[in-house]
Amino acid sequence: MARNLHSDNYSDNTEPMLAKKKILVVDDEEDILEFISYNLDREGAKVYTAKNGIDAIEIARKKKPDLILLDLMMPEIDGVETCLRLREIQETKHIIVAFLTARGEDYSQIAGFDAGADDYITKPIKPRVLISRLKALLRRKESSITYEGVAELKSLKIDRDRYVVVKDGLELNLPKKEFELLALLISVPGKVFTREAILSSVWGDDVIVGDRTIDVHIRKLREKIGSTHIKTIKGVGYKFEE
Repeated sequence: MARNLHSDNYSDNTEPMLAKKKILVVDDEEDILEFISYNLDREGAKVYTAKNGIDAIEIARKKKPDLILLDLMMPEIDGVETCLRLREIQETKHIIVAFLTARGEDYSQIAGFDAGADDYITKPIKPRVLISRLKALLRRKESSITYEGVAELKSLKIDRDRYVVVKDGLELNLPKKEFELLALLISVPGKVFTREAILSSVWGDDVIVGDRTIDVHIRKLREKIGSTHIKTIKGVGYKFEE
């Protein structure tokens, strides 16, 4: 079976950032699992593997990996459903999840991000590029703002520990990216956040997403918390108002 990743021999003399990181690779193709595992092992990572979403969730709960690399099309449950379930479980909800899939359509990528993915990587990809993307995700997590505690506004209550928004007494379990986007806007009410700042803070500079992705997330937030809070500043970005 042909691999969907490019073979790419290279040497990296820098200290491996993935050393001792726990990474779970989920794919129903054995050769893909072996190939990715080999390259991650070269970086010093502790690699776990699963061939379906159900096994992946169980391993994630037990091993608590730093990052999960997840295929989209799998038996039992697909990658989107797997990611959704991971985000609903206390022990796994904060784990970095990156899709690695041959499905490159816009709607597949939007579905992946809506499910709570941190990145969406399409095959084929060279090993060193994949490693670079994973390192960027881990760096971003280590340097990102920690959403902790509870913020209470007039109409909304934001529980950053539980990733829950309470509106008018009703709990809203938002997908991870929607929550992080809302938490960013609420962090400084009235401040206009540019699209560039939103992309950098919520998706990271190394993740390639477009304006459409931001617009989709804003639209879904407005549907859930009301259309009056998030204001569009045409040609600039968005701000939150009570």
